[in-house]
Amino acid sequence: MSFEQEILDALKAVYDPEIRVNIVDLGLVYSVQKKEPDTAEIKMTLTTPGCPVSDQIMRDVKFAAGRHPEVSSVDVDLVWEPQWNRDMMSEEARLMLGF
Repeated sequence: MSFEQEILDALKAVYDPEIRVNIVDLGLVYSVQKKEPDTAEIKMTLTTPGCPVSDQIMRDVKFAAGRHPEVSSVDVDLVWEPQWNRDMMSEEARLMLGF
C-alpha cells in the first residue's frame, strides 16, 4: 500500500462532527504527499470557510496522520480552491446523507 493511501486510511478516522461523515468520504482531502524526510503534506478544504469546528478537524488531521510510523511532522494546507461541493463526496457518503 502506498504512503498516500496509508495516510488517507488514517484520515478516515477524522469525522466532521456536524455531518458525522469522515473527511475522506466527504471529499475534503485533495492530496497527500510525503515530503522528505518524514513530513506528510496534506492539502484539504472544509465544507464552508466559516466552519465552526475547523480547529478541531485540523487537530484531528494532524493527530491521525502523525501516528504513521514514517511521519514526525504534518503540514496541513487549508485551501478554498477548488471550492468543495457535494459532488466531491464518495458514493458511500452520499448514501449515508440521503443524497
